[in-house]
Amino acid sequence: MSSIASGAAASFKRLTRDQMAARVAVDIPEGAYVNLGIGLPTLVANHLPRDREVFLHSENGVLGMGPAPAAGEEDWDLINAGKQPVTLLTGGAYFHHADSFGMMRGGHLDFCVLGAFQVAANGDLANWHTGAPEAIPAVGGAMDLAIGAKKTFVMMEHQTKTGESKVVKACSYPLTGVGCVSRIYTDLAVIDITPSGMVALEWVDGLSFEQLQAMTDAPLKRFNK
Repeated sequence: MSSIASGAAASFKRLTRDQMAARVAVDIPEGAYVNLGIGLPTLVANHLPRDREVFLHSENGVLGMGPAPAAGEEDWDLINAGKQPVTLLTGGAYFHHADSFGMMRGGHLDFCVLGAFQVAANGDLANWHTGAPEAIPAVGGAMDLAIGAKKTFVMMEHQTKTGESKVVKACSYPLTGVGCVSRIYTDLAVIDITPSGMVALEWVDGLSFEQLQAMTDAPLKRFNK
């Protein structure tokens, strides 16, 4: 990513899902206790450096997860909240989901990484329901995580399939949490949410800040080093 992209209408390439996950992994520090939400965020586990000790948590009652198992080595008695098979590192444990929610609600997680339908300029999060009549509401533990974790990161595509910005002035979907998101990672940019508004820290090579703003509903500020 570059924060010095030119204003020219240069071509750009969106990050792949694995590239997005690798970028999130960079910001997970040594010794952190982290919940990875269902969907895109689970990929972060595959990109954490092996020499960095990070304690991955799943709301169904797992602590100490490792990367995804190799094909053919899955243990279907050991899964995450998205029903995906996981590995357990040395010292890892699994336990009752009530204890897991106690960790989430008690402020014992340093970070959670969640997917989203929308994130607003003030940090509001909408990730459990689009309001569509045919949609199946699936809040799960997202509300507990968004409020209980010390920092909430969101990992999502920058736009919908129809080209609408998912980074918005105000959420139009039912809220998961109010003012809870501190940073957004998309396939185009990394954006901080600050008291003075959204700040674009990085964006993909070949994309100008002006182009990024044109693809974003909420107003952005350019990060000044």
